[in-house]
Amino acid sequence: MTVHFVGAGPGAADLLTVRATRLLAAADLVLYPGTYLDPGVLTHVSPAAELVDTQDLDLDRITARLVDADRAGLDVVRLASGDLSVYSALAEQTRRLDTAGVLWDVTPGVPAYAAAAAAVGRELTVPLVAQSVVLTRTQARSTAMPATESLAAFAATRATLVLHLAITRTRALMAELEPEYGADCPVVVVHRASQPGELVLRGTVGTIADAVAAAGLRQAAVILVGRALDPGSGGESYLYDAARERGGDR
Repeated sequence: MTVHFVGAGPGAADLLTVRATRLLAAADLVLYPGTYLDPGVLTHVSPAAELVDTQDLDLDRITARLVDADRAGLDVVRLASGDLSVYSALAEQTRRLDTAGVLWDVTPGVPAYAAAAAAVGRELTVPLVAQSVVLTRTQARSTAMPATESLAAFAATRATLVLHLAITRTRALMAELEPEYGADCPVVVVHRASQPGELVLRGTVGTIADAVAAAGLRQAAVILVGRALDPGSGGESYLYDAARERGGDR
């Protein structure tokens, strides 16, 4: 048997991949992150399947359920919010499964930052403004950040920043970013992107903290920072420039 790690996307029931819905429909056991997932996602699961909310389980207890189910010959899906490539604990879980001799695979999902950008209709890489996107988080009551990955170091690039797991520290973070980005730099906060309770806050480095405080946001939010968020910013792509030499018609 195989344990299937599946990206559940940003939370909307209709933003899963076709492969993800097929795996959910066939699963005997589904472990899911109840804190971040809209219940509609679970409508893709068979009524006969067992559902386990992992929000109160530590990694060892989660892994034990995966291993036990695999040894019992069950089809298992481990859902993760967004995409497995960032902040999903995939590395820790798969190391344990490898030790236990359990096969696993990964099905990607729509990342939360992509859903947040879609919610405000903005490209994060705008010609002549920003051609890089930095996905990062901050440290509070969490795993230590590597010394080389300070927010100040990323800010020096003035790339578009995507801050995960950072909403409770918005004011301090904006103060740290202001010297490089400026107080007038656009900022967008998207809470529960794509879900029924989606909330979009627009502001600047200088004003967004007050908006977040007024909304009372404490979790499940992505912060986007950068000049690319300004609808009037940037130039045009060389790829589509009418003056660019192209091959002949075929």
